[in-house]
Amino acid sequence: MDERRRRFEQLVLPHLDAAYNLARWLARASPEAEDTVQDAMLRAFRAFDGFRGGDAKPWLLAIVRNCHYTAMERKKRQMSIPLPENDDDTALVAPDADPEAAAVEAAEARRLNLAVSALPAEFRETLVLREMEDMSYKQIAEVTGAPIGTVMSRLARARALLRERWLANEEAVP
Repeated sequence: MDERRRRFEQLVLPHLDAAYNLARWLARASPEAEDTVQDAMLRAFRAFDGFRGGDAKPWLLAIVRNCHYTAMERKKRQMSIPLPENDDDTALVAPDADPEAAAVEAAEARRLNLAVSALPAEFRETLVLREMEDMSYKQIAEVTGAPIGTVMSRLARARALLRERWLANEEAVP
C-alpha cells in the first residue's frame, strides 16, 4: 500500500460515520446520503495531496457538504423531484427493554427526527455538526464557510426553533 493511501485511511476514514451522519441529515434520505458520501470520499482522496494537515474531520465534512449542495443544484437543473422515502430509522432499543418504554422511546425519536429535519438547511446542518458530531464552532465554521458569529447565531436559532417545534408537538399530542 502506498504512503498516500495509508495516510488517507489513517486520517480520513475514521470520520466516515460523521460524513454519513451529516449527509443523511442534509439529504433526508439514505440513498442520497450514501451517494453523497461516496462522491465526497472520492473527491477527498483525489484532493488529499492538497490537505495540509490539521484536523481531517472539518476538511472531510466540508467536502461532504459541498458534494450535497452540488448534487442538489444538479437535481434542480434536471427538474426532477425525488419521491419521499418511508425510512423508519428509529433508535436502537435493547432487546430486554420494556415494550411500552421502547414504543415511547421510538415515538420520541421519530418526533425528534421530524423536528430536526423540518429545520431550514443552514440551521439543521449547524445543529447536526454541533450536537451530533460534537464539533467546535471553529470547526463548524470551517465546514460551512460561515464566520464563527454566524455559526453561533444559527445554532442558537436552530435550538430555539427545535424547542418551539418540540413544545408545539407536545401540546398537539393527546
